Amino acid sequence: MKGTTRVAVILLMTALAAIAGQESRSQQMSNFDRERMLDMLDDVAQDVQKRYYDPTFHGVDWAAKVKEERQKIKNETSMNLSLAHIAAALDSLNDSHTFFLPPSRPYHHDYGFQEQIIGDQCFIARVRPGSDAESKGVKPGDELLTLDGIHPTRQILWKIDYRYNVLRPEAGLRLVLRDPAGQQRTLDVAAKIKQKQHLTDLSNPENLQNLLFDMEKDAGLLRARAEDKGEQLLILKLPIFLFNQVAVDEWIGQARKHQTLVVDLRGNPGGAVDTLKYLVSGLFEGDVKIADRVGRKETKSEIAKSGGHNIFSGKLVVLVDSKSASCSELFARLVQLEKRGVVMGDRSAGAVMEARRYEYHSGTDTMVFYGASITEYDLIMADGKSLEHVGVTPDELIVPTAADLAAGRDPVLAHAAEVAGVKLSPEEAGKMFPYEWQPE
Repeated sequence: MKGTTRVAVILLMTALAAIAGQESRSQQMSNFDRERMLDMLDDVAQDVQKRYYDPTFHGVDWAAKVKEERQKIKNETSMNLSLAHIAAALDSLNDSHTFFLPPSRPYHHDYGFQEQIIGDQCFIARVRPGSDAESKGVKPGDELLTLDGIHPTRQILWKIDYRYNVLRPEAGLRLVLRDPAGQQRTLDVAAKIKQKQHLTDLSNPENLQNLLFDMEKDAGLLRARAEDKGEQLLILKLPIFLFNQVAVDEWIGQARKHQTLVVDLRGNPGGAVDTLKYLVSGLFEGDVKIADRVGRKETKSEIAKSGGHNIFSGKLVVLVDSKSASCSELFARLVQLEKRGVVMGDRSAGAVMEARRYEYHSGTDTMVFYGASITEYDLIMADGKSLEHVGVTPDELIVPTAADLAAGRDPVLAHAAEVAGVKLSPEEAGKMFPYEWQPE
């Protein structure tokens, strides 16, 4: 949670790292490459050993696990699979915020669709215009039964995304889909692969300028958006918790002109704890304890100081879904525990720990960057419970149907507006915050 969450960490590391081209499973590793893989494992394993919040590693024999993966790498012929062995070591801890950040690929890789858990099923949520997925007939509202033979569930979907988008991207995927009418079909969808510039030397002003330009374009997609529906309602769409106090104070000032504030955190992966504190300070009276940070050697309370008289005291509604994680979940659960408002939508991700990103590199002439996210604190809320692997169950469980997804309707936001006394149809709500695809 601190600094960046799982998704944000992956995005940042992908932007900053570079490695040689894609490798097939059959390609042979040199002894030099094998030693590099072993060094990567050692770097990550040593920091986990020293810094992981639970010195018992949840009962995992960490030394034995690392030894097991080292032996696999020694016998491995593929760099891709060697990286997978490093990732497997960290995955054995079953911790949402502890994972390997492999060197990124020198290309932009896009399958052309996004999937999401809704209730207990996995659906296609959106399809990129002009993609192979669109041309093959993949549509929002299709239920995703299997992806390359894997049945996606709440417990493993993020691992599927990590495997196919970060760890070992593929040239294409085989999807088994079921449309809203109940018809099942199998499709082979090709990924769009675009070569990226190698950024092995960030001291080069041109390389650095190009990197910053790309990051600015991505940051534009993560901006907060607001919809003013008159004095009765303000809707605030927050895609991530990475905003400064000036920005948050502006939102609170705007909200004070309205009777109800809807904070839409659907799809929000979390972010900076400071942003969370700023938001809590502007919406709650008095100082509020967000959670106790329980680490290896200490326990410390995370407190949001009172915003004084400059707070919004009207009706508060929070929207969450299965992709709401970390700070989003802490905020939603805090609203419930403090009886400050109502939470609507779907059960959240259950990915709530506090981790720190560790970065490493190897090589001199051509540097290879990699890293690890390592959990340093568990977060225990006022009810004495952690949200990890549990998530937040909304006060009002409302989810879109397959037909809603296909038609672009948003019944969740429409219902939230109705609670505020504002008439908003699901069709109108679905058009309010159109999804913005990352530039190819």
